[in-house]
Amino acid sequence: MSTTQSERLRGLLEPLVSAQQLDLEEIEVSRAGRRGVLRVIVDSDEGVELDTCAELSRAISQKLDETDVMGEGEYVLEVSSPGAERPLSEPRHYVRATGRLARFHLAADGSGELVARILSVDEDGLDLEVPGVKGRKPTSRRLAFDEIARARVEIEFNRKDKKEEEA
Repeated sequence: MSTTQSERLRGLLEPLVSAQQLDLEEIEVSRAGRRGVLRVIVDSDEGVELDTCAELSRAISQKLDETDVMGEGEYVLEVSSPGAERPLSEPRHYVRATGRLARFHLAADGSGELVARILSVDEDGLDLEVPGVKGRKPTSRRLAFDEIARARVEIEFNRKDKKEEEA
């Protein structure tokens, strides 16, 4: 996708996404055979409901039909949330993952890795709880954003969410 097309799409779609109180996380244009595929990834602090994606998809489709930004060929439009295992790259991603277990690849030497629960996030970094090994108690750790090369939420199948714990 050319930078010009990317910038035009972002400028066109950002107001539609913002009107739904969502963040435009990613725009991706690719080919699937003879058709183009436009993927629009959106998110919010409360998550994204299916009905909101459908409504946004209709609004985006209508707006794209009014312009030539996708060219003359056929294309498929996909509007979705980022998914559970998306990379954490912006401070807002870490805020949304508070309480979740994440795998961090550390920037210091590129080979260090840490799995910990995100307890809190501020403008400088994260407060983490590193699970104890072999019956030991968990420990606390502070991790600055510049120490993180990349991070991703770990899927937990046996963890109760806060609503279940409060019931």
